[in-house]
Amino acid sequence: MSFFKKKGKPLKTKSNEKTNTIYSTIEENQQYICKALFNTDDLKTREMTYKEVPGIIIYLETLVDTEIFQQSFLLPLSEAVDQQNVEELITNPEFSKTNDLNKIVSSLLKGDCALFFQGGTECILFNCLQANPRTPEEPDNEKVVRGAHTGFIENLDVNLNLVRERIHNRQLTIKYFKLGQESNTNVAMIYMSELANPSVVEEVQKRIESISTDMVFSPGYIEECIEGHPFSPFQEILFTERPDRLEAHLMEGRVAIISEGASDVSIVPVTFFSFFQTPDDFNIRFYGGSFFRLLRLFSFWGALTLPAIYIAVVGFHFEIIPYDMVTIVKGSIENIPFPPFFEALIMAITIELIREAGIRLPTPIGQTIGIVGGLIIGDAVVNVGLVSNVMVIVIALTAIMSFCIPSYEMGNTVRILSLPVMIAAATLGFVGIVFALMIIFIHMCKLESFGTPYIAPLAPLHVKNLKDAIVRFPIWTMNRRPISVQPQKPVKQGKSREWQKNDR
Repeated sequence: MSFFKKKGKPLKTKSNEKTNTIYSTIEENQQYICKALFNTDDLKTREMTYKEVPGIIIYLETLVDTEIFQQSFLLPLSEAVDQQNVEELITNPEFSKTNDLNKIVSSLLKGDCALFFQGGTECILFNCLQANPRTPEEPDNEKVVRGAHTGFIENLDVNLNLVRERIHNRQLTIKYFKLGQESNTNVAMIYMSELANPSVVEEVQKRIESISTDMVFSPGYIEECIEGHPFSPFQEILFTERPDRLEAHLMEGRVAIISEGASDVSIVPVTFFSFFQTPDDFNIRFYGGSFFRLLRLFSFWGALTLPAIYIAVVGFHFEIIPYDMVTIVKGSIENIPFPPFFEALIMAITIELIREAGIRLPTPIGQTIGIVGGLIIGDAVVNVGLVSNVMVIVIALTAIMSFCIPSYEMGNTVRILSLPVMIAAATLGFVGIVFALMIIFIHMCKLESFGTPYIAPLAPLHVKNLKDAIVRFPIWTMNRRPISVQPQKPVKQGKSREWQKNDR
């Protein structure tokens, strides 16, 4: 397993657009822009005259806010004095000049208005984008009891603003990219310049710039193109919709990727234990934080192995059942026509069907489907004799444990891996479970997330970093950043309880 230790090279940007200088006549510029935008019907023009020089304003009406347009230019133009330059009339702070027609076309697609004058050598651009962002509300997938209750939305500028509001530091660096040859989706990479490892930053940028696709529909497009092991069932990239969670990872030296049109933020590099941490772990005392984190880790392995253990016990190792329970278990399974594996498979598929239906249907109906469907189907399959009572209890506990996993992606992982573990249990009993778990452990030990070992700090073992892995030590004792990320500044805080010495 390798770490990034070399110094990073200077970041580079690339541009494939050719410069095309504007024409001297308004008509030629208008024709070029109309042709470049394929004569779209929402391309509007407005003729004007200032100081007896004819001019034209070109904009896309589906992107431009007419009220901003009027306040930024039309109203000052009507009240203008002859001595004023045209630049002085534009009240919008986001304006610039350019003589590149390709840049003008790109700016129009961002909500800019282009102002041309007859015989002019430059075009004036000022932004009048119509913004329709939703309110930053708490994400449904990452609710907390205490702490911040805001979340990212689908607007890139708003998301970056939420990050800037939380981190007032000059080190916070944002790099912009455009992905998708046809969609031209805006993507931002965020990191702390003096904390993040330069090699990690360089590697992330290299992978982002290597993406070649017509469109970037969602963060999943980016994830599959930049992850190192795309065929692994384990996630190498952590997603979050919470600004406070992103802040914590940036301060540890990680890199974040935000794309326009998505409320998810991708964080790299991460470890297996990162998927089981929540902001609530640090909003309550360390006893409770450690207990609930252990509960989530137990839920992961329980959801992975509980159905397999039941299959192995009933099919191969019936003798380990306590004597008082033998009659109960035997009476439950003796009239079932299927072997334990098919019992578990039927119930697991049923639970996934109910879960998927609950997600896709509207919220009130989805809740009803989840409760009523589970009760009716569970009771029906037991009464008919297709599934035993004990199997219903096992699958119900498995479903509950899978829902305890805070990461949706890791919850999907445990559902996918549970099937081969059940097959191994149905084939070789406990021996099969051991072999399946050994293969999973070996695979996890080989995985890396952008150079960071996946199960660090256990392998390789770093005792000092165990304070925030399996359990959470008191915050004032966690004075070092994760060494697996290779941050530039390993120490993140000094002694926070110096007041005790003064009180003694």
